[in-house]
Amino acid sequence: MIKAVDVREFSVAERVAGLGFGVAVAAALWPHVTAATGLAAPCPLRWLTGVPCPACGMTTASVALVRGDVSGALAANPAVFGLAAVAAAGTALLVLRAARVLPAPVPWSARARRLTGWLVVPLALASWILQVRRLGVG
Repeated sequence: MIKAVDVREFSVAERVAGLGFGVAVAAALWPHVTAATGLAAPCPLRWLTGVPCPACGMTTASVALVRGDVSGALAANPAVFGLAAVAAAGTALLVLRAARVLPAPVPWSARARRLTGWLVVPLALASWILQVRRLGVG
């Protein structure tokens, strides 16, 4: 007989921590990939329209931050610091939950998910405006 395994959903913070960890690993490896292959990571929106996306410069910012170049990361895309902060906090949360110091997450209500979505929209818009101004588009 097969024993059932307890599976739980990961919280939003834990998922962002996973994303942040993946970004950090990719940022550490990406310079080696580009040096060996000459590949670049073009932004499809900017390539098609000439207009940067809200995440424009995030690859450069992530690589700079992983290398410890804070000013380079800030110049490329300041939003990388938000991702790094949430990823660090989410990682701590994940570790504390894995160690059973904190309980498993409680699912968010539909209202909380909606409010979070409405908070993300102005942040993405602000990032986009910053990138458009920084890159001198329009």
